[in-house]
Amino acid sequence: MTNQIHLHDIVALLEDTPAKHFQTGGQLLLRRGQMGTVVMIYDGTTFEVEFAGRDGRAYAMLPIKSDKLMVLHDTLEPALV
Repeated sequence: MTNQIHLHDIVALLEDTPAKHFQTGGQLLLRRGQMGTVVMIYDGTTFEVEFAGRDGRAYAMLPIKSDKLMVLHDTLEPALV
């Protein structure tokens, strides 16, 4: 299992994070557990993450440090014993 974050990974926030609405500029509070998609990798420690609603429309996009993110997995990996 790897903890590396890659482009297009689905990630979840590990803590509440303030943000601005992508279109309106209004203040948002992204909550711990909020899911987003990695859309850009800056230096391997910071990632641009897009947050979107169920309709697929982005409402926030911001750079987040890797220690504030958890990669979500939807496939099985074999156990190494």
